[in-house]
Amino acid sequence: MNTYTPEYYLELAERYGMKKAMDLYGYYLDDTMPIAERVVKVAEKVQHREDLVIRKLNLKKLREEVEKVKYIYNKAWEKNWGFVPLTDEEIDHMADDLKMIIDPNIAFFAEVKGNPIGFSLSLPNMNEILIKLDGRLLPTGIFKLLYYMKIHRIVKGVRTLIMGLIPEYRGRGIDNLLYLETIRQGPLHGYHWSEMGWILETNFKMNRAIEALGGRLHKVYRIYDYAL
Repeated sequence: MNTYTPEYYLELAERYGMKKAMDLYGYYLDDTMPIAERVVKVAEKVQHREDLVIRKLNLKKLREEVEKVKYIYNKAWEKNWGFVPLTDEEIDHMADDLKMIIDPNIAFFAEVKGNPIGFSLSLPNMNEILIKLDGRLLPTGIFKLLYYMKIHRIVKGVRTLIMGLIPEYRGRGIDNLLYLETIRQGPLHGYHWSEMGWILETNFKMNRAIEALGGRLHKVYRIYDYAL
């Protein structure tokens, strides 16, 4: 789902003096790939042991839901490489941008006693629709877009854009539970494959968790530094 460049771009960038700063991984996963049994068992134990609820995003309260995303994101990522906190203005833009394309069947919150402690957000692969519109939304493309999204659904893939847990709930298997819920719900609503990422190459726990779910390394996105 994400764009990518030809491999020779790397050579051009490095010749110009750019240096690798960080690689980010994108994983491919589809509903034919087996999931490690231990992952399923851990997730089931977590759901029974913790006072935990996994629920779908509520579109009727989208602004409130996106505010919860901001809260979790800013706590979960604050020590990550390259972190910049989300602002209220960005949250407003996010809510507006998501209104048309988000599918609550593949967006989940983890809550303990009603308090949000984690979330997983996947979005439909809109490229499967845009290719039928030749990339043009006007003057009639917007109606075709809605038709292919709401009536004659043709999208088979999703991008699992982001998943996060606030620090005190990490290491308990809740991340596996969020991923499994996406994997289980996706095919029920017509989705059969996912690209998961970006994930920092240094986020070893997250990379191992996705590999345990059956994810296969699909793309590597490189960020470069350049000294000015």
